[in-house]
Amino acid sequence: MVSKKESGKEKDKKDQIPGAPKNFIVPVLLLLLKDWNAHGYELMQKLTQFGLHSIDQGNLYRILRQLEKDELVTSEWDTSSKGPAKRIYSITSVGEQYLDFWATSLEQYQKMLNQFFYMYNPFFISNNTTSSKDPQED
Repeated sequence: MVSKKESGKEKDKKDQIPGAPKNFIVPVLLLLLKDWNAHGYELMQKLTQFGLHSIDQGNLYRILRQLEKDELVTSEWDTSSKGPAKRIYSITSVGEQYLDFWATSLEQYQKMLNQFFYMYNPFFISNNTTSSKDPQED
């Protein structure tokens, strides 16, 4: 018999992309906040549109609070609209530096993936590649 706690963990593992870093949501959140400030519900919608479906709201807000503690984002209460006040999140300059670090790391990772597919299937054509040059030349 599987406990509820164990079955929940199994479900979380099933919903995740195999091999994807657990904290990939952090750079995606920072990227979303780079161009506009948003409240949690808007961020949840954007994450889903981005393809991250397995995160629940409670976990999202825990991540946002941790990002705030780490000084990667700030928040303030918006009481200007009807209904309950909403916390609006913004990226900080430290958050932008961290996002730049992630982008550089992901760029290197993408080069390795391109090399893998180049070797795996020489006829592989990426939608993002405009030339057929050997990725080892980079």
